[in-house]
Amino acid sequence: MTKLTYGALAALAVLAVSGTTALAANQAMSPRLVGTIMDKKLGEVLTTSQKQAIYTWKSEPRGTIRCTGACAKAWPPVLVKKGVGIPMHYSGIKGDFGTIRRPDGSRQLTLDRRALYTYAHEKPGQVLCNNVDNWFAVKIRP
Repeated sequence: MTKLTYGALAALAVLAVSGTTALAANQAMSPRLVGTIMDKKLGEVLTTSQKQAIYTWKSEPRGTIRCTGACAKAWPPVLVKKGVGIPMHYSGIKGDFGTIRRPDGSRQLTLDRRALYTYAHEKPGQVLCNNVDNWFAVKIRP
């Protein structure tokens, strides 16, 4: 190999390491939007950062929003504030995260294109409404 080739390879290695470090730093700086709790019946369940259990509504097709008005008061959407980036993946959580626009223009968190909600009458750490009227807690592990 020539000196030019070695120089190019060294430059690429530096760029790769610095790019990985920058990516890790950016992910560490962004607020963690989700977490998990352990439920005795369901196992590990996805939550908001405030430990509110997260649900999907199987009556709402992927990529759509049907829970508005009174529904959204009982089942508040997991909203993402303007300017907050969403990592596609969180360590230990299977699926792709993203957002969808609600009719009012706000952004709602999704997992595998399903809109995510909490239940207004639950306290942090509770899972009261799994399999109620087609609402299901998002299980991480059975």
